[in-house]
Amino acid sequence: MNKKLKVGILGATGMVGQRFISLLENHPWYEVVALAASPRSAGKTYEEAVGGRWKMTTPMPEAVKSMVVMNVNEVEKVAAEVDFVFSAVDMSKEEIRNIEDAYAKTETPVVSNNSAHRWTPDVPMMIPEINPEHAEVIEAQKKRLGTTRGFVAVKPNCSIQAYAPALTAWKEFEPVEVVATTYQAISGAGKTFKDWPEMIENIIPYIGGEEEKSEQEPLRLWGKIVDGKIEKATLPVITTQCIRVPVLDGHTAAVFVKFNKKPTKEELIDRLVNFSGEPQELDLPSAPKQFIQYLEEDNRPQVKADVDYENGMGVSIGRLREDTVYDYKFVGLAHNTVRGAAGGAVLCAELLTAKGYIQAK
Repeated sequence: MNKKLKVGILGATGMVGQRFISLLENHPWYEVVALAASPRSAGKTYEEAVGGRWKMTTPMPEAVKSMVVMNVNEVEKVAAEVDFVFSAVDMSKEEIRNIEDAYAKTETPVVSNNSAHRWTPDVPMMIPEINPEHAEVIEAQKKRLGTTRGFVAVKPNCSIQAYAPALTAWKEFEPVEVVATTYQAISGAGKTFKDWPEMIENIIPYIGGEEEKSEQEPLRLWGKIVDGKIEKATLPVITTQCIRVPVLDGHTAAVFVKFNKKPTKEELIDRLVNFSGEPQELDLPSAPKQFIQYLEEDNRPQVKADVDYENGMGVSIGRLREDTVYDYKFVGLAHNTVRGAAGGAVLCAELLTAKGYIQAK
């Protein structure tokens, strides 16, 4: 790429917005030129707007400190500065849908971390290694929006990243039933231990709306495009429990699987470690070299040891063994704010750039 594409971040002051900024600091394809947030942050420098709420472990990049935050609601003004935007706005679902569509209608592609558009039939929801072909539905969406280059694309929920890739790798064995319990980090709620002290030494057995997402969103990833709309798959049937645990970053999943065609353990491990997709073929900047690693040790994956595998963009699987009720069980781990949020969205944008959907204005 000769010249970097100009990027805006909507919802730049929140935790996911901050993660976007840290991930894009030295990106070879993209340059952050606009930061937008709520009217209360608008007009301040980014450093002033964030104040003491910088939640990343790495320092705030110098390039954004003195950047003046724009009002996210001034759509035309923000859109005029950029080639495309990442969206991490904190609003109601209806407001998010409206503002993301408004940006798309200015001919500005939107790659969103939000859940509001995940079930819009002509909006692709992608894990790039799993369903890159869903990008094709963008043409139908552009017809609906009346745009030539503007569209919305989204990434799925962070909780499914720890098990949907494994189930995809095992597709040939036809998984038919899945039981998953996810143990989810507090950064998934946009929190640190400093601002959520009641999570220290605590577990909360409820995360609003999370179980439905964890059960249904994988089926949309595995769906097909029919008449310009994505129709979700019907199998496997998935049931989940989602639990908040005292971990900062990293969602762990304990999963049980029943297959139509029962594989050997060796076949399952082989499919995991050899699973790759278009991001690896295209050598996209954020793509992990090896998407899924399998760990032989009985006590892995562990958050402290494995959450940053492949810079937080890889998935770790371990403890694969036969089960007495289901066919197999395993434990998965993925970084929820890198692969599961901002990093996954950046990889989506890279794929859409490589495919020609995102270009300079």
